[in-house]
Amino acid sequence: MTPITAFEGHYEGEAAVWLKAGRYEAAILPGIGGNLICFRDTESGYRFLHEPGAEEMEAFKANPGIHGIPVLFPPNRYEDGEFPWNGQTYHLPVNEAKTGNHLHGFLHTAAWEVEEFGTGTSESFVTVAIKVDENHPSYQYLPFKYTIKLRYTLGEGGLSQQLLVHNDGDVLMPCLLAFHTAINAPFAPGSSAQDYRVKVTIGERWELSSDRMLPTGKFQELTADEVALRGEGVYPFYASMDNHYTAAAQNGRNRMELTDRKAGVTLVYDVGTSYKQWMIWNNGATEGFFCPEPQINLVNAPKVDLPADDIGLFGLEPGEYWEESSRIYVK
Repeated sequence: MTPITAFEGHYEGEAAVWLKAGRYEAAILPGIGGNLICFRDTESGYRFLHEPGAEEMEAFKANPGIHGIPVLFPPNRYEDGEFPWNGQTYHLPVNEAKTGNHLHGFLHTAAWEVEEFGTGTSESFVTVAIKVDENHPSYQYLPFKYTIKLRYTLGEGGLSQQLLVHNDGDVLMPCLLAFHTAINAPFAPGSSAQDYRVKVTIGERWELSSDRMLPTGKFQELTADEVALRGEGVYPFYASMDNHYTAAAQNGRNRMELTDRKAGVTLVYDVGTSYKQWMIWNNGATEGFFCPEPQINLVNAPKVDLPADDIGLFGLEPGEYWEESSRIYVK
């Protein structure tokens, strides 16, 4: 049996912390957004996450949004870069020229610090953290003081993720966050994308404006394929998807299930019920990978006139914590 280990090393030349436990291995890149860049089953040859190869590393470092598990804070699009909050409007840089919006926040490109890594009797773990205050580059746009910690644990039950947000400041801060998780389809050698069916606990589909991809506040009727997406499952690349949905737990759980019908295995991404929204993006229906993105808040939530609890628009009082756990495993 492979020993349980946690050690500092490299991933394609970048500083990484590697975790190994039994048949599984994973690596995190603290210096590039605290991105959990790979999760593999070495016995079966499965690579569950979309990993950048050596030839992709420069593009990945320039825009680390479609590999591994990037942290988005605040996530997705904000109209004209405007972020109204608690009586003030903050201005985020417009970084998506075609829509005139701000996209994806600041933490997926920032450097995180390794707090600790090590092993227990049956698992290995790593904790990374980022502390934002007046010395952090993003503070000029969102002047709030906070700490975010990410802990990944690898063991027989797969990969678990614990996320913790703490308000270090003395004013109410927004707590809007998502993961742009990039899942391989196929993840098994010898399988093709056509062998895969995906199921996600979506509820209703938000209508997005065609020009700026911002919610109108209305819902759209689900297509037959989307009904299958939340039911028996559907081919992940049946059409181009850049779609936004409410989350609707099934059997008490909020999750994505990706089944390889050839290999006879299902990858489960159980994200917890605090994520009230899903984004699903499949790179223009290009086979290879897609992104089921658990998201606390509706896109552009601070500028949407709907009840805050319905759109995941909430904050943390000074000293308050918010946390949620997720797990990726095979059944």
